[in-house]
Parts: sequence; structure tokens; C-alpha cells
Amino acid sequence: MLDPVEQQPSVSRWQRLLLPSAMLEEPRGRRSVRDWIVDLTMFGLALVIGVLVLNDTWSDHSDLQAVLDIVFGVAAALSLWWRRSHPAAVGAFAGGLSLVSALANGAGVMAFFNAALRTSGRTLAALIGLAIANSVVFPLVYTGNDAYVAQLLVGLLITGVVVGWGLFVRVQRELVRSLRERAERLQTEQRLKVEQAREAERLRIAREMHDVLAHRVSLLTLHAGALEFRPDAPADEIAEAAGVIRATAHAALEDLRGVVGVLREGGQDGVPEPPQPTLEQIPALVDESRAAGMRVRAQIDASHEGLPAALGRTAYRVVQEGLTNARKHAPGAAVDVAVSASEAEGLVVEVVSRRPVGVAVAADSGRMPGTGTGLVGLAERVALAGGELRHGPDAAGDFVLRATLPWVA
Repeated sequence: MLDPVEQQPSVSRWQRLLLPSAMLEEPRGRRSVRDWIVDLTMFGLALVIGVLVLNDTWSDHSDLQAVLDIVFGVAAALSLWWRRSHPAAVGAFAGGLSLVSALANGAGVMAFFNAALRTSGRTLAALIGLAIANSVVFPLVYTGNDAYVAQLLVGLLITGVVVGWGLFVRVQRELVRSLRERAERLQTEQRLKVEQAREAERLRIAREMHDVLAHRVSLLTLHAGALEFRPDAPADEIAEAAGVIRATAHAALEDLRGVVGVLREGGQDGVPEPPQPTLEQIPALVDESRAAGMRVRAQIDASHEGLPAALGRTAYRVVQEGLTNARKHAPGAAVDVAVSASEAEGLVVEVVSRRPVGVAVAADSGRMPGTGTGLVGLAERVALAGGELRHGPDAAGDFVLRATLPWVA
């Protein structure tokens, strides 16, 4: 099913009959039903107007003039077929013939209307001059039954009405075209916003999956590495390690099920669904790492009371990522976790992985490869919370992960 934003606006069949091909994005040279109707109508009007003018001036024609008048008039009417692709040329051709042909006057009127609709301002001005010349010259060639001044005024009036009507239709079409382009541009912008929102949501989900699962999987790797390194361990220790692996795997599945639930149902009223740990769960996280065999010292001098849930969750993720990185890259090393809060410094979360000294660790035991994206995602999370994340080795060679977050007392 298409997203409502991605559904393109369609024009119904009966509406397409009323629109010109230029507004329907038809292939070049292909006429719509409306274009055929308009072409036949204009051709018929050109002949009707031309016949009326010819009938009024018939007595002024000799036999040769009558034949030439009819030939010129039919040629001018037929030229209207190319009025869309060559409006200036058709206007000049039909307007020029209308100077000496009564029958061509109808085609000249249609050509001037078409020129007002499609040509540039300079070209239209030249064709208006030709129309005025027709109003001045034609009554001199064929006097007709009316006075010269009356014929001149009628010719000028028809020229003004036809050109003005063409300009009015042109403005209408340009307005519709601009509104359509604006609607398409807004639709495109909305589609881009939707895609950006989807991409941001994918990144958020990926970051959440990493934060939730990397910690559990690193615990599994640590215990599995210990069993691999010590296959001759007592049966009770092997059973205990296997139990921890089973419990950790079960917890990882529960966390994964919770994240998948977020993907399926999403938050309501802007409140994210569980699992959403906070500052209060940091001691349990430390105890879990200690139970896995890590040497972790923790000092938590900040209270979760009054602290926004999002801020506490960010602090929890900082500690979680620090412990996970320590298990990945420095198994057996001591880790210090410190969380403090003050109005001067804000909420400071620091995880220090001490450089291993005198600890024998088998090559690759308990280690798992890192993707390098955990700290990147964590930095984004801290930045979104209005804080700053720093990480890297200090002068003593210990790896320090330090996040400074705004404190709300």
C-alpha cells in the first residue's frame, strides 16, 4: 500500500477532456481531445468570420480577386494547424494575407488570439502593429457598405478584444501552471521530509538495537571465552557459567523482543515504550558485570529523583557502552564507574578502563570484534540530550569515556 504522501495526484478522464495537452504532459506533438475540439472550432470560426467579411465586400472583387481571396483565405485557415508550434509565423502569415483577402480575416483574428496566448511580448507587439495596419489598410482595399471610419473603429475594437482575451487566457494558464508546480514542489519537499524522518528513525532504531544487544552479547562472549580457555574447570564452575550464559541469552531475547515491540507498535503520545532504563538501573548494570567476572568499582553520587527520564536513559547508555567496550577490548582490566551531579558541572558520567597490568589473558579469549559504531551512536545520543562526549586514552594509558550532560535539579 502506497504512503499517502507518495500517491500522485491524478486527473480524472472527464477532466482530461477539458485540459490542453500542454497541461497534461502529453508527448510532444500529440493533441488531446480538447485540442482537437478547439482546433476544429477555431477553423470553423475562421471560415465563418471570413465568409461574413467576404460577403460584405464581394461587390468590390473582380473575378480574379475573388479567386485569389478564396485561395488566400483557405491557406490562412489551414495555417492554424501549426498555431501551437509556430504562433509567431502563423500570426504573421495569416495577418499578412488578411491585408488583401477578406476570407483570411477570420484566420487573422484567430492567429492574433493565438499569438497573445503564446508569443513573447516583443513578438506580440509586432503582430499587434500588423493587426492595426490591417484595420487601416483593408477598408481602403475593399470599401464595403460602411464608412471608412466605422470600419476602422470596428477593426481596432476587434483587435483590442481579441488580444485582450488572449492575454487573459494566458494569465489564467500561467496561474494554473504555477499553482501546479508549487503543489508538485510541496509534494516533493514533503516526500523528502518523510524520507528524512524514516532515515532518522532507522538510525534511532539501529542505535537502540546496538545499545540493548551489544551489552548482552558481550557478556555471552566473555563467559563463552572463559569456558573455552578453561575446559578443565570444575563441573560446578562450568555449570555456573553455563547458567549465566543461559540467563544472559534469555535476557538478550527479552530485550530484543522489547525493541521489536517498539518497532511494531511505536510510542504513544511521544512517550517511548519499554525497555527504557534510567539512572536508577545503573547499580544493577554494574552488579551484572561483576557477576560476569569483571572488576568494576562504582561511585554514584547522583539521584534519579527529579531527573528527566531521557537524561537518565542517556547516562545509563554511557555506562553500558563503557562496560561493553571494556569487555570487548580489555577483558580482565579493572573498570571505574563514576556518576556525579552538580549545578556547576552538570551530570557527569565517567567510565575508566584501566590498563591491564600483570593480568594473563589468552589471545582473543572473551573478546568480540567491534564495529566502531557504538561510540558514534553514543555521541549522537549525548549531543541530542544537549551534552558532550569525550573518549580516548589519558596520560596513564587508561581509556576514559566521559559524558557531560545538563543537570536539572
